[in-house]
Amino acid sequence: MRSKRYRSALNGIERDKLYELDEGLRILKDTKGPKFDETVEIVVCLGIDAKKTDQMVRGAVALPKGIGKEKKVVVFAEGDKAEAARKAGALEVGGVDLADKILKGWMDFDVAIAAPEAMKFVGKLGKVLGPKGKMPSPKAGTVTENVAQAVREFRAGKIEFRNDDGGNLHALVGKKSFSAADLKENVLAFIDFLKGARPVGAKGSFVRKVYLSTSMGPSVRIAVAT
Repeated sequence: MRSKRYRSALNGIERDKLYELDEGLRILKDTKGPKFDETVEIVVCLGIDAKKTDQMVRGAVALPKGIGKEKKVVVFAEGDKAEAARKAGALEVGGVDLADKILKGWMDFDVAIAAPEAMKFVGKLGKVLGPKGKMPSPKAGTVTENVAQAVREFRAGKIEFRNDDGGNLHALVGKKSFSAADLKENVLAFIDFLKGARPVGAKGSFVRKVYLSTSMGPSVRIAVAT
């Protein structure tokens, strides 16, 4: 059963209405929530066939205003790249030792990055990192020659995204404490970036529906130019 606070917030939202972004953000920020600083989330319903691998939508984008949280990043690398990753602020850097630590159950990190030549250490982690969405991937920008730059970007709030089995994307776009202007800038940047990730095989409208919500509140459907 939904909380009294959730039901009260829902009463102030017209379920079938398409809200302009400014109005939608105002509603989210004005809605009374819990005492902690809620995350603002975006859900995008895409015009793709999620069963086809060539229509999978996956990537990573650095939002202009960040997401209000510094991420914990680990790096698979050796030599100069390992040292550069440490200087960039990686939580842990290693090869077979880091892989073994993760296999033993350590998962206290948000993002795993790997230099291409270090993927030999990562292969055996697919069943562990894959379900958590933490497996390094070139498409997500987490397999890269420039591991130091990737560490800096992801620590600062660069977000990864990928569609689920229903063809929907979920991502963080900031905190409720952000100004409406900063949230708006992040939302528009995410949607613009997403449009550029449209698969060749996708037919018709690509960005079909967009919803915004706080982590403990109801969603608002946003009108966006497709």
